Amino acid sequence: CIILKLKDCLPEKTYFFKMALVPSNHTNSSSLYFSLMGIPGLEASHVWMGILFCSMYIITLLGNSMILLTVRLDQTLHEPMYYFLCMLAVIDLVMATSIVPKMLGIFWLNSVEIAFDACFTQMFFVHSATAAESGVLLAMAFDRYVAICYPLRYQAILTHQKVTQIGLAILLRAALVMTPVTWMMKSLPYCGSNVIAHSYCELMAVVKLACADPLASSQYCVVGSTLIVGTDTAFVSMSYGMILRAVLRLAKKEARLKAIGTCGAHLCVMLLYYVPGMASIYTQSFGQGVAHQTQVLLADLYLTLPPMLNPVIYSMRTKQIRKGVFKLFGQRKSLAEPSI
Repeated sequence: CIILKLKDCLPEKTYFFKMALVPSNHTNSSSLYFSLMGIPGLEASHVWMGILFCSMYIITLLGNSMILLTVRLDQTLHEPMYYFLCMLAVIDLVMATSIVPKMLGIFWLNSVEIAFDACFTQMFFVHSATAAESGVLLAMAFDRYVAICYPLRYQAILTHQKVTQIGLAILLRAALVMTPVTWMMKSLPYCGSNVIAHSYCELMAVVKLACADPLASSQYCVVGSTLIVGTDTAFVSMSYGMILRAVLRLAKKEARLKAIGTCGAHLCVMLLYYVPGMASIYTQSFGQGVAHQTQVLLADLYLTLPPMLNPVIYSMRTKQIRKGVFKLFGQRKSLAEPSI
């Protein structure tokens, strides 16, 4: 009774700060739930944060849907490079949709509870999407390498079947990496606090709530992330090193500029993904001196900023995509005009 009265006395606005007052021996049940705090320390700004992330989400939906529709309707874009771009757009949509709707519920409706199974489902999709995106960026670097270094064999090397196999391999790798760690995390006992000091079920934030020693899960996460990003970055760097060597051998300056221009958008997207991504991973794991709200905000922006900016970058820096978008909207405009 005392515990119930104490819980009832908690102010409404501080509901999501409450702790699990009674430790439970039934730890891994589907009836359990976690409470997400949003961005700790910035509760007064949650409404404005919601407006910011809602705007970013709308731009993400419109931009990536536009890329998918443009490539689907423009026959000239049915090439490996644009198929990989479509994969990137789908992954960006999955990544943003996995976290933003729940974040808006926290910021605007104080809907802080998330079911035990739903939390680990969100965790799986979020982190699988980040692993898959790294794989797609590697595939796009390989595509540019073949296109510039072996232009006459491009169609023979990157056939539709090969592109499909690469796409399936990317998804399989992401699932194989995330399934064990999600299973290990879900198997841990959670009998103390149920408050996740984050705006989504981020792996390192959830593992801190476990009653058992989470060292194996934490090390798996850091080592797995480092291996994926490190391996992909190494192969991407190798590809662009070979591309640069091939470009410098071109006789005409115009040809060199064109070759570099085709890779510019991809390089921008890679920097936008890898730099904040690794910063987020290592600040979550080792950034004791970094303010917690900074860590949370960095992790949120890492999952929402690249999906919003990727279609903008490719539309601005890729001539074929830009022409396809103009053609798409030009056709729709002409269809909308009344005939005389």
